[in-house]
Amino acid sequence: MSLSTALQIAQSSLSNLTRQTSLAARNVSSAGNEDYSRREIELESGEYGVRIGTTRRATDARLARANLTALSDSSAQRYLAGRVDELNTVLNGADGSLSASSLMSSLHEKLQNFSAQPSNALYGQAVVNSAKDLASMIGGASSAVQEFRRSMDRDISAAVDDLNRLLGEFGKLNGEIVSGTFSGQDVNDALDRRDAVLKKIASYVPVSSISRAGNDMMLVTTGGATLFEKEPREVTFTPQTIYGAATVGLPVRIDGIPLAEGTGANTAAGGSIAAMLQLRDSTATTLQSQLDEVARGLVEAFSERGAPGSGLTPLAGLFTYAGGPGLPPAGTVMTGLAASLQVNAAYDADQGGSPALLRDGGLNGAAYVENTSGGASYADRLIALAEGMDSAMAFDAQSGVGGNFSVLDYAAQAQAWLDGFRSDASHAAERKEALSTQLAEKLGNTIGVNIDEEMSKLVELEHSYQASARLLMTVDQMLKTLMAAVG
Repeated sequence: MSLSTALQIAQSSLSNLTRQTSLAARNVSSAGNEDYSRREIELESGEYGVRIGTTRRATDARLARANLTALSDSSAQRYLAGRVDELNTVLNGADGSLSASSLMSSLHEKLQNFSAQPSNALYGQAVVNSAKDLASMIGGASSAVQEFRRSMDRDISAAVDDLNRLLGEFGKLNGEIVSGTFSGQDVNDALDRRDAVLKKIASYVPVSSISRAGNDMMLVTTGGATLFEKEPREVTFTPQTIYGAATVGLPVRIDGIPLAEGTGANTAAGGSIAAMLQLRDSTATTLQSQLDEVARGLVEAFSERGAPGSGLTPLAGLFTYAGGPGLPPAGTVMTGLAASLQVNAAYDADQGGSPALLRDGGLNGAAYVENTSGGASYADRLIALAEGMDSAMAFDAQSGVGGNFSVLDYAAQAQAWLDGFRSDASHAAERKEALSTQLAEKLGNTIGVNIDEEMSKLVELEHSYQASARLLMTVDQMLKTLMAAVG
């Protein structure tokens, strides 16, 4: 080997080691960045030993796909569980003391007290006041449910706007990557940034990526809608400013295709937008139906029917609603009934009425009077009303709690439905969060930076650098000796 060849080999080695050392140092400095993929230099055979080839970015397509799916599922479940907890607090109070079930039990107790002392007007007014609290709670809860649905529209609108922004950002990065790839540039940093944007997109919608030539990428939802192909596809949504019980929420469309909402407490939704749609159009509407059924049950349980065997048409009594005095259809959800539920003023001493109507009947005319003798100790109707709250009636399965229950039991069953939904949603959120974290860690261990490995590599590079430097010094000394001999 000539001295000139040895010198070129040493110089090439030092140049290669400098590049490798710089890359290893960058890996170490980026170890805390979860969006950074480890870089590795590929070495190639050259005229003077090895030479630096391309800089390869660590990847694992299978784990990356699984990580995106877990991220979408976790985002949806976490959002669902959190907002259901908020909704429960708004409807029932932090300790459940404001729930329909709790207030109805209080009403039942006061009604029993009044039946024990039917001549005591204060006990009668206590029943009316308790009924007013219950009606106010049910009406307020109905309004809260619709305000919740409106807030979901605001959240959906904000999420759609951000999703469109992210798709635009993804498009710019994708164009930069494709252009750089075909022109031979190092696009690894742009690939990192594109993957980071892709994870944010996955938190909103379930997304699958399709890799194509030149590092080009196409995005589709798991439902088959195209999110990105050469350019972003439009995600559209129109929020509504007013929500009533009968208002139907508008869909989110991706490239014209409606995004499906999630289902179940352990939601099938991928991404938070599908969870928002589920909360708005399924969970909240189910709760509204339960409130409507509780209200219908109260109207029916406290209706006036006249004396036993009279054959009179039952009419609304203590509780009435916008469609009164006729009773709502039995066993069927009457959408929006809860919002108009109120206590008839004729029973309320505070409004000039008389609680004695509870004892005697007759709100709907003389034919409906049951205490025909006018006895102050007459308790049969009050006892019947208390028993009516414990008597089974049909409730619509559309409300999520169908079958034959007393109105007291139905209110408790409705509360249990929400408690069960919250519990299942919370446990599912913990499981999905754990899976997402586990997969993210596994992916990070596969494509991320291991500082120990990089530091070990730096030590090896340092030893190689010292060897190359010694070779260079030896060649230099030999050249000096040669020159001296020639001179």
